[in-house]
Amino acid sequence: MHHLFFQRKNSGISLVETVVGVAIFALVSLMLYTTFSRVFATVRAAQARVNAITLANEQFELIRNLPYANIGTLTGIPHGVIPANQVFNRGGMIFVSTTTVRNIDLPFDGVASGTPNDLSPADNKLVEVEVTCTTCRNFRPLTLSTNVGPKGLESASTNGALFVKVLDSVGSPVSGANVRIVNSSTTPAIDISDVTATSGMLQIIDAPPGTEVYRVYVTKAGYSPDRSYERTATMTNPVTPDSTVTIQTVTQPVFFIDRTSTLNFSAVSPSCSPIPNVQIHMSGAKIISATPDVLKYDSWMYTDPTGMLVLNDVEWDNYTIMATSTTHELAGVMPLQPVSVTPGSTQNIQLVMVPINTRSVLVTVKDVATGLPITGADVTLEKGGASTTLTTGRGFLGQSDWSGGSGQSEYTLADHYQSDDGGVDVSTVSGAVRLQDVLGLYTPSGTLYSSTFDTGSVSNFYQFLYQPTSQPIDTGDSVQFQIATGNATSSWSYRGPDGTGATFYNSTTTDISTVHNGDRYLRYKMLLSTASTTFTPSVSDIQFTFTSACVPPGQVIFQGLTNGTYNITVSKSGYVTELDSVVVDATTPWQEKQEVLSP
Repeated sequence: MHHLFFQRKNSGISLVETVVGVAIFALVSLMLYTTFSRVFATVRAAQARVNAITLANEQFELIRNLPYANIGTLTGIPHGVIPANQVFNRGGMIFVSTTTVRNIDLPFDGVASGTPNDLSPADNKLVEVEVTCTTCRNFRPLTLSTNVGPKGLESASTNGALFVKVLDSVGSPVSGANVRIVNSSTTPAIDISDVTATSGMLQIIDAPPGTEVYRVYVTKAGYSPDRSYERTATMTNPVTPDSTVTIQTVTQPVFFIDRTSTLNFSAVSPSCSPIPNVQIHMSGAKIISATPDVLKYDSWMYTDPTGMLVLNDVEWDNYTIMATSTTHELAGVMPLQPVSVTPGSTQNIQLVMVPINTRSVLVTVKDVATGLPITGADVTLEKGGASTTLTTGRGFLGQSDWSGGSGQSEYTLADHYQSDDGGVDVSTVSGAVRLQDVLGLYTPSGTLYSSTFDTGSVSNFYQFLYQPTSQPIDTGDSVQFQIATGNATSSWSYRGPDGTGATFYNSTTTDISTVHNGDRYLRYKMLLSTASTTFTPSVSDIQFTFTSACVPPGQVIFQGLTNGTYNITVSKSGYVTELDSVVVDATTPWQEKQEVLSP
C-alpha cells in the first residue's frame, strides 16, 4: 500500500507546474495575438490606401469628362458642378473627398497686372483632390492634382482677380495660412477655402465683379486671426473693408497674422500677498474701424481665488489694463502700461492692488527717451495749500492703531502688536500710543514691540517715519525707535540709524541703515519717555518705505482724495521738473496720470 501511494503521489501534476504551464500558454497566445493584430492592421491600412487611390481616380475620371466650363466647385471660383466635399463608404471605411479648383495664370501671354498685362488671366485650371479616411487609424491624407486646359482660344474676361496677401507682424509672407472667401451676392453664393502659397499669396482668378462683396477670413493654427468687415451703422469706416473686384483688375487686400502669446496675470498686494477675484479689463490699441474707433480687442475677465489668471491666444499689440475688486484698486502694473505683447511670447504681468480708499490717482513716471519707469522720483500732489509727497518705486507699510492690544506675532490685524512692558497706554486715546497714567501721573517710560511686517520678498529699506514729529517740550527727547530685520522670524536684533544697538531713530534721523537691506521681515521697537510725569509723548502713525519684487517701479498712488483740482509736481535729480494737474470727482474714483521726464 505504501508503494502504491508513492506512485500516485509522483505521477500527479504539481501546482507550480500548472502555473508555469498557464503562463507559457498565455505568453504564446499574447505573441500570436499581437502578430495577427499587426498583420491585420497592415492589411487594413493597405486596403484603405488602395480605396483612397481608387476613389481619387474616380473623381478625376468624372472631372475629365466634364465640359471645361463646368470644371469648378459649386461655391468656388471658378464656379462649376463639382461638390467641394463628398463623403463615401468603401468597404466599411468612411472617406471624405475634398476638391479644389483654381484658375491658373500662365506667363506665356503675360500675367495679371504684369508687363504685358493679361486681361484674361484664367488660362488653365488646377484641379486638386484630397482624400481622407475618418474611420482609419494613422491614415495620411492622399492628394492628387492635374492641370486642365480649354480647347478653344481665350476671350477678354468680364471678371477680375482677387489676390489675398497674408503677412506677419514684421511684414514677412505667411505660407499655409487658411483663407476663406465668401460672396453671398452671387447665385449660387461663393464660399472658397484655400491656403496661401510660399509667397503668402492666394490668387483667385476670374472672380465676378462686385463692390465690397468679398468677405475674407484668414486663420492659421497657433496664429491670431484677421478678416475684412462690412460697413455698418456702428462700423462706418472699417480699416479692412470687404473687398471689391472690378473687371480686368487685380484687387490685393493685405492681412496680418502672427503667433499668439500667453499672459500670466497675478494680483498681489505691495507685500506680495495674493488678492483673489480681481476683475481685469484689457483693451488693445488696434482698431477694426475708425471714427468712431472700434477696438479689435476689448474684454473683461477675472482672476481666480489665488489671484492668478492665464490668458492664452493673445494677439501681438499694446494693451491697457485696468483692475479692480470689491475691496481693492490698482496701485501699479509691472511692466508699465501700455503692456507690449510680442508674437509667440510668454509674459508675466503683475497687478499690485491696495485697499480702496475713496478717490485715487495713480501717477506713472517715465523717461522720455526710453519709456522706462523712473524710480526715486518725488511726486507731490497739492490742493489748497495741503500737499503730499510720495517717491516712485517705493512701497510702504505701517501702523496707525494699537488699540487691539498685544499678543500678535505676525502683522495680520492692523490694531494689534507683539508686546509691551506695561508702561504704555493704547486705549485711552483712539489711534495713539501714550505713557500710562497712574493716579494722575504718567510713568517715566514705556516700550512697545511691534508684530512682524512682511514685505513679501527680499527688500531694500529707505526711511522710517512717524507722526507727530513734535512733542511737548516738557517731555524732552521722548520718542525713539529701533528696527530689527531678517529673513527669518525666530530672532531679532534691534538697531539704530548707524546699524548698531547704541543709536535710535527720531524725528531728525529717518534714513534706515543699509545693514537691513536684503532682508524680508521687519519689526520696530517704540520707546516713549518723559522728563516730567505730568506730560506724555504720543505717537499716532508709523511708516517705513522699501522696495521689493511687488513694488511697481516708477509708480505711486494717492488715495483718500476729495473733489477738486490737484496740482502735480514731479522732480528728480538730473531731470527737468514736470508740472501738471488732475481733476478729481465722483465720476472718476480711480484714474491714472502718466508723466514723462526729460533729462
